[in-house]
Amino acid sequence: MVNNSQPLSLLDRIIKACLENKLVVGLALAGLVAWGIIVAPFDWQIPGIVRDPVPVDAIPDIGENQQIVFTEWMGRSPQDVEDQITYPLTVALLGLPEVKTIRSYSFFGFSTIYVIFNEEAEFYWTRSRILEKLNALPAGTLPQDVQPSLGPDATALGQVFWYTLEGRDEQGHPTGGWDLHELRSIQDWYVRYALMSAEGVAEVASVGGYVQEYQIDVDPAAMREHGVGLQDIFSAVRASNVDVGARTIEVNKVEYVIRGLGFIENLEDIEFTVVKARENVPLYVKDVANVTLGPALRRGALDKEGAEVVGGVVVVRYGENPLATIKNVKDKIKEISTGLPKKVLPDGRESQVTIVPFYDRTGLIYETLGTLNHALRDEILITIIVILLMVMHLKTSLLITSLLPLTVLMVFIGMKVFGVDANIVALSGIAIAIGTIVDMGIVVSENMLKHLDEAGEKEDKLSVLYRAASEVGGAVLTAVATTVVSFLPVFTMEAAEGKLFKPLAYTKTFALIASVIMALTVLPPLAHILYAGRFRKEQLRNALYGGLILAGIVLMFALSWWLGLLVTLIGVYHFTRRWLPAGLLDHIPQWVNWLVIAAVMFILAGTWAPLGIDKGTLRNVLLVALLLALIMGSIVLFTRHYPRMLRWALDHKVLALSGPAAIVTIGFMAWIGFDGMFGFMPDLVRKARPYAALRHTFPGLGREFMPPLDEGSYLYMPTTMPHASIGEALDVLAKLDKALYSVPEVEQVVGKLGRADTPLDPAPISMIETVVNYKPEYIVDKDGNRLTFEVDRDGHFLRDEHGNLIPDPDGKPYRQWRDHIRTARDIWDELVKVAKIPGTTSAPRLQPIAARIVMLQSGMRAPMGIKVKGPDLETIEQVGLALERLLKEVPSVEPAAVIADRIVGKPYLEIDIDRRAIARYGISLRQVQDVIEVAIGGKTITTTVEGRERYPVRVRYMRELRDNIESLGTILVPAPDGTQIPMAQLAEIRYIRGAQAIKSEDTFLVGYVLFDKRDGWAEVDVVEQAQRYLDAKIESGELVLPAGVSYSFAGSYENQIRSAQRLRIILPLALFIIFIILYFKFHRVSTSLIVFSGIFVAWGGGFLMLWLYGQDWFLNFSLLGANFRGLFQVHPINLSVAVWVGFLALFGIASDNGVIISTYLDQNFARRRPDSIAAIREATVEAGARRIRPAMMTTATTILALMVILTSTGRGSDIMVPMAIPSFGGMVLAVVTVFVVPILYAAGAEQRMMKGIQSEKSKQL
Repeated sequence: MVNNSQPLSLLDRIIKACLENKLVVGLALAGLVAWGIIVAPFDWQIPGIVRDPVPVDAIPDIGENQQIVFTEWMGRSPQDVEDQITYPLTVALLGLPEVKTIRSYSFFGFSTIYVIFNEEAEFYWTRSRILEKLNALPAGTLPQDVQPSLGPDATALGQVFWYTLEGRDEQGHPTGGWDLHELRSIQDWYVRYALMSAEGVAEVASVGGYVQEYQIDVDPAAMREHGVGLQDIFSAVRASNVDVGARTIEVNKVEYVIRGLGFIENLEDIEFTVVKARENVPLYVKDVANVTLGPALRRGALDKEGAEVVGGVVVVRYGENPLATIKNVKDKIKEISTGLPKKVLPDGRESQVTIVPFYDRTGLIYETLGTLNHALRDEILITIIVILLMVMHLKTSLLITSLLPLTVLMVFIGMKVFGVDANIVALSGIAIAIGTIVDMGIVVSENMLKHLDEAGEKEDKLSVLYRAASEVGGAVLTAVATTVVSFLPVFTMEAAEGKLFKPLAYTKTFALIASVIMALTVLPPLAHILYAGRFRKEQLRNALYGGLILAGIVLMFALSWWLGLLVTLIGVYHFTRRWLPAGLLDHIPQWVNWLVIAAVMFILAGTWAPLGIDKGTLRNVLLVALLLALIMGSIVLFTRHYPRMLRWALDHKVLALSGPAAIVTIGFMAWIGFDGMFGFMPDLVRKARPYAALRHTFPGLGREFMPPLDEGSYLYMPTTMPHASIGEALDVLAKLDKALYSVPEVEQVVGKLGRADTPLDPAPISMIETVVNYKPEYIVDKDGNRLTFEVDRDGHFLRDEHGNLIPDPDGKPYRQWRDHIRTARDIWDELVKVAKIPGTTSAPRLQPIAARIVMLQSGMRAPMGIKVKGPDLETIEQVGLALERLLKEVPSVEPAAVIADRIVGKPYLEIDIDRRAIARYGISLRQVQDVIEVAIGGKTITTTVEGRERYPVRVRYMRELRDNIESLGTILVPAPDGTQIPMAQLAEIRYIRGAQAIKSEDTFLVGYVLFDKRDGWAEVDVVEQAQRYLDAKIESGELVLPAGVSYSFAGSYENQIRSAQRLRIILPLALFIIFIILYFKFHRVSTSLIVFSGIFVAWGGGFLMLWLYGQDWFLNFSLLGANFRGLFQVHPINLSVAVWVGFLALFGIASDNGVIISTYLDQNFARRRPDSIAAIREATVEAGARRIRPAMMTTATTILALMVILTSTGRGSDIMVPMAIPSFGGMVLAVVTVFVVPILYAAGAEQRMMKGIQSEKSKQL
């Protein structure tokens, strides 16, 4: 039992209770483990356990808090839609509470209004407010028969699953044989509704193919001959398409339901519909019209590698789990697949309609989870090696390592409880917290080991462990508190950056809290069981070790021979150790430690494989051994010689502190640039050659919002000319898709023209969106693990009789890219080369998710752009074209990517009715407009009911009577006296140029000028340079803005500007709170400032590492067949929010070593009470030497764990690497804090002593 006469703090009482109640701790731990497994986001299939995983997606939905109001008004021009629908609706919706802004779009036939609310407004509350407003619109606000609707409860980022419908045989090979209208009917009436029934789906939208309709093309000459008008045909067809019910009758005590059947079922039903009868002779519809089945007007199409197809898009409901929803959709597809239509083709093959995905976010989600899973696994292995090398104690190594999976499971519980979704950013919080998680366990375990070594044989082990844990408990708690506080700025972020990084702040906070709970409540009881526990019954001991031997044999055959052999050897050793000589027993633990180190290093080389598995196991083992030897060797040597170096530093304080001061200075210079730091110097100095050289060497870091995430696919989005018809645009799309598919690295190409049938996709027919799925560099499984295949002696891959590669665990990975293709950017460059199709613009480099995010945030389809507002569309277009010309001259802007909206390039054919002319014939304007609407545009007069399917019946003039301006002039308008007046006599028919789409923001007309940056430039720097260039052109008079015109830059860079402004306020506040926490720990300003100094050194180290990553010479050498620049992914890193988050993570851990050393310095000085400078320095050296090993162990584990992330190339590493670089650089150079803290502490003690001596002398005098 723990005996202590001193009053115990709350923390001491908790540690004591856990040590004395191991069973309770064990049961609680078992419950937490089970709960963590149930909610873990990974795809773990565990028999007998019903799992409820944390929702998973690739990245957070960082779009605006918005709702969509969609209004369809088919056949109407964008100008009509703008004037009569979009503008009045926008004015009405502006008055809603919490509305931030409204973006509106008027297209041919429909209006889309994005109502953007403040972030605090709840999603479904905003929908309710919009519905209230729409239901309360005053009469006359909108045209008759126009009904606005609220879009689906989802965002465009919810488009997680796209598919096509194709005819395929039993082997899955495409067969064709299905018409586009057949496939579209199957999609609209069967597949769509089946998939909408899957849980989590908000909408399934159709795209491509032809919607079938019954077309009645009337002949005006025949109508005139028979004396009938359009209204007669309308009435006759409507009256011929109706079912009725006549209740029931009872016959022989049986009730019969009576139905009168009259729905149109085929063409003959329409053709033989009676329009009128004269002298008992019927006049049928077919006598005055041609009745056919044909395609309805369409504003979208889908193309797959040059062939038109039919498809659909599944949209996930807001707040649902995307991964679970996609799984539900796939289950539903399996369920309905066997029942989809089949037909026998003329060649005898059977073709069945098959749902074929072409965009499935599951792969991206699994690969990002796999990247994190691999990082956590490798970090656990590194922890085992580091601890074994430092303390040579296997039990301690296993003890500390066991905390990692336990802590991660507790994080998953926290995510489930607090509603934090799992994605690559959120889970990166766990990866970058691994070092801190391990730190807590190392500090506590190392202190327990030291106390056990110093304790006597008879001393109670429980008391020793309690005393050890209690001694460092306060320091551990303070270290965690400072790290948690360092992330407070992230919780204050708002808008896109808040949505992106708040989940990371939550997961890192959960990890830190879980780690300190584990270190102080679970670790001591487990240590007591491991260090002091004994199996008193020989039978139990023999059974345990026998089971270990048996488990090892099973592992050898079932999982891994070397792992099984290792477990078997451990079991054999313990089983037979009673018969081994005493001298041999003394050496066996040491041999076991080295054997475990070798085995774990071998495993690490295979799982981490920093050189890539194509380089072979031996090279990877050698590199891992080299890195471990370099880092651990340096750490061990540093630890061994630390007392001597510290003594020298204490004797040469100024010289010793000049190194950390230089790190801080150079780091600051790397951040803001040499000119930014010394720009105040006179011109004479600034023009000097050394100054220019330093300014070139330290230009400062570029700024951007977020590093791009490699999604494994591109979204190629050019536009055609506004005047292009859908036929011409479809021809362009087919050529484009064929060209893109010709690139060998491309796996699949599917292009969309115009819009899908959903409010989430407002696009004119000139807009092309082509999803280009490219092959991974190596063939991988669903988690992103590279697969290996059999090779011959010469290294050539072998294939089976079908030409397929032969899987082989001992083989080599198969690279699918050509030799000169090294990165995904190289593939994009290849796509741009082949995609130069006449009649199309260039396209910004976008990916499916990134493009949706950009469009949700700014309304533009590019990461950067200019919004031009003005009084009319022509003026806006002129200014936009002028800006396009000037932006191409900006050095940092990619000229080919500058595209201004061609707003008024759509040809309009206007029929201007002469009111005096129609008055002469007694014809009303409404009569003329009805003829224009029906005769030229066509009008749906009824809808057929054919089982589950519904098809419109449309009336229109014959094509040859309305396909050119001369024919339109001959269209006849009936006068009251029965005469037919040609349209040319009643109206002027003319061509004009009009708008293809009308955009507005808060009712003000707007146009966009899109652009992109050149390689090597950061977003914010590009925008600032472009802004300066345009300002200069305005001042020089080269750019003149007409009255009422203004422009502003927009895009994702706005998020970086906003977050930077907030960080300027919150970051100093967080640092101040860290200082306050340190003060509460040490109760002395001087000690708190000493520990706080470590943050500035780490800050400098982080910026210095970012600067090194931008230097061409850094790590530019090859070893073991690999270039280290490529291995560590060295390239210029811009200062993004992700990098700042990495710095925030660094600030917390940067002070940990200082807290630990300062705590023991306080304890040692309080115990020894040094009374001379020599005694002060000796006490300082003793305290430093006592705590150097745990400090170096935590540093080594953090550095090596971050090295795993820096070399990771899996999906999601694009975001993890920039976050890890500051922590890596900071921790490498923050090693000097083990000198800074003791030096400053000793200097303060010496100064206080000298003041005391002087005070005594003055008293004596």
